[in-house]
Amino acid sequence: MPPKLKFTEGEKVLCFHGPLIYEAKLLKSMVTKEKQVKYFIHYAGWNKNWDEWVPENRVLKYNEANVQRQQEVNNLHSSLAAKNKKTNVKAKKADTSTGGPSSKDSDSRASTPSKEIAKDKESPATAPASGSVTPTVSGSSTSSSTASTSRSRASTKAGNTPAPPAKDKSEEKEAPTTEKRKSEDGGEGLASSRKKRGRSDTTASNVESEEQFVSKVEVKIKIPDELKPWLVDDWDAISRQNKLVELPCKTTVHEIVDNYVQYKKSSKASTATKENAVQDIANGIIEYFNVMLGSQLLYKFERPQYAEMIQNHPGRPMAKIYGAFHLLRLFVKLGSMLAFTALDEKAIQTLIGHIQDFLKYLVKNSSTLFNMQQYVNTSPEYHRKAQ
Repeated sequence: MPPKLKFTEGEKVLCFHGPLIYEAKLLKSMVTKEKQVKYFIHYAGWNKNWDEWVPENRVLKYNEANVQRQQEVNNLHSSLAAKNKKTNVKAKKADTSTGGPSSKDSDSRASTPSKEIAKDKESPATAPASGSVTPTVSGSSTSSSTASTSRSRASTKAGNTPAPPAKDKSEEKEAPTTEKRKSEDGGEGLASSRKKRGRSDTTASNVESEEQFVSKVEVKIKIPDELKPWLVDDWDAISRQNKLVELPCKTTVHEIVDNYVQYKKSSKASTATKENAVQDIANGIIEYFNVMLGSQLLYKFERPQYAEMIQNHPGRPMAKIYGAFHLLRLFVKLGSMLAFTALDEKAIQTLIGHIQDFLKYLVKNSSTLFNMQQYVNTSPEYHRKAQ
């Protein structure tokens, strides 16, 4: 029996594109061989070149509550984009003073263009693509990461509404070829780049700033479209509704990763070598999660709860307390951390392949791993602690 459609053809809807929500019209619907519902969407006020097929979980009913949610998400993005713009200006000044790469070279390495072009609406095919949905975590690094997920566009209805990114450009930005990477790194790997930075005979004309180095080697992890709405719902529940994920979670990060390992081992194509590689990846995910949670994966409102978990469960790894939503946040921040590993280009690409496979596993099991019933209301006393 085919799945029931939630929306009808010709209906006015709201639709996720990257981290933002846009007004749209539903033109067509279809059910794939995998029984997945998809809709052909036209973004209101935009050229038909932007029309695309999207999964059902990216489409929202056009009602007052969702319109308000759209405005809140857009306002948050605008404020973060403004902060990021200031950061970019400071970084450019630092480049000039230290004799670093020219602005043209820096732009080619960055994940987000520094200029906002109003005429992009007329030529959408040239628009750069957004990366991934980024939750707002505490720390200045969050603003930069979140703001880099999309660019601003000129709209007939909302002058500062960011535009849907072009897909084919995204692939070029997110997965640079080995040849391009080598040309940027002087034909050498990440480890060699670090050694060069540590040499005592370097002069002011060839010393890179920290911002330039991270921008050049940052590893891009693409969050599947099916998971992006959960990041936005996660932000909304905590930042706007002042709720918290109930801890310890019924299904923890450790259990999710273990289940993934068992799933891969049960595959007919599994070999001893592949099983060892999967186990190494699983161990790495858990290790990175335990290390990064307290410093990079929490909203400010969650910090008192985190302190309580440490006090109530001394010595217990956070991967055995927190669950799917916090695990998903990890992959938004993980790319910048992998930039500091001593892996060469081939090893990095292999690692990204394993990570993307794990994210596909999360998509496949999203109905059991992600639901908003995991969030609970907080007491007035907790609100006072979180202020």
